[in-house]
Amino acid sequence: MNIRSARPDDADAIARIHVETWRDAYAGILPDRVLVNMSISREKGGWSGTLLNRERVYIAETENCGIVGFGSYGPQRLSNMKSEGEVYTLYVSPDFQGRGFGSNLMASMFGALARDGRKSVIVWVLRDNPSKYFYEAIGGRKIAERDERLWGESIPQIAYAWDVSKDGFTVQKPHR
Repeated sequence: MNIRSARPDDADAIARIHVETWRDAYAGILPDRVLVNMSISREKGGWSGTLLNRERVYIAETENCGIVGFGSYGPQRLSNMKSEGEVYTLYVSPDFQGRGFGSNLMASMFGALARDGRKSVIVWVLRDNPSKYFYEAIGGRKIAERDERLWGESIPQIAYAWDVSKDGFTVQKPHR
């Protein structure tokens, strides 16, 4: 397993994982039309722009399979939250979940945020997403809930938080 900063030429693989994981994780949670209308080419365009703007994205890869997961992060985006940093996305291909890729991506993103002087980090998760248990297993504390209006529907979400320091952060391994 290798975790590294994403490059612009990773956009295609990131887009593929984005579409694959959304369709796997969010079926029955998000409107069907949203998942059906997703396309790798459209997502690739968005991720290409993100990577060209040097926004912060890490990828997880294996020697034999290439890129199998990614996560993006940066400053916390809501002014009413006390957290300083935020994990914007974390997606690991379904075939590679439960193997430590998500934990290692989180640890890498938390470490980068800590080096930037951010002492706390949040992630927003769809309330009905089974992956919320991953965040709880690695030490996330539920600190807030909200309903966000997306695609004409109210989508309930939960915020999980962690404290970080300049000494780094070790994500707790999920319990099995």
